[in-house]
Amino acid sequence: MPVPHTVHAQRFHTLYSEHHGWLQQWLRRRVGSSFDAADLAQDTFLRVLGKPGALDGVREPRAWLSRIAHGLVVDKLRREEVERTCLEAIAHLPEPEVVSPEARLILVEALCMIDALLEGLGERARQAFLLSRLDEMSYPEIARHLGVSLSSVEKYMAAAIRHCYLMRQSLQAA
Repeated sequence: MPVPHTVHAQRFHTLYSEHHGWLQQWLRRRVGSSFDAADLAQDTFLRVLGKPGALDGVREPRAWLSRIAHGLVVDKLRREEVERTCLEAIAHLPEPEVVSPEARLILVEALCMIDALLEGLGERARQAFLLSRLDEMSYPEIARHLGVSLSSVEKYMAAAIRHCYLMRQSLQAA
């Protein structure tokens, strides 16, 4: 039987009031910024709020919250790395090709989405996929570039496409 909304709201309120301060301090020690810690703590509780049934079986709330928050910290660091790399590449563009701040934001968002889709994929498959899709290299060119056989590139690409499909399915289900 589903838990009534009021019971879930009360459980959430209790979890938030008992652990928000602790979580924010835990995050501040990890990220070094009170502002980022506050944002990440709120994001953690938003994740919890978005999954009503998740509170039912929680026995160790601090361990559970820290696991969620750790994932958000990793996501934040990955996003910052993608953004830094993207902005460095943009900074080296010739003057006529400089992009607007809006286009930069769209580009960073797209790259972060691609990075999230490729998370967990093996390095060679990731390289082959990016060379194929971003650099528009043919499979034989990728094989030469990576120093592997054509059949290896075909396997990498099949794995990458399958991985992206599964990741997309899981992101849509979330």
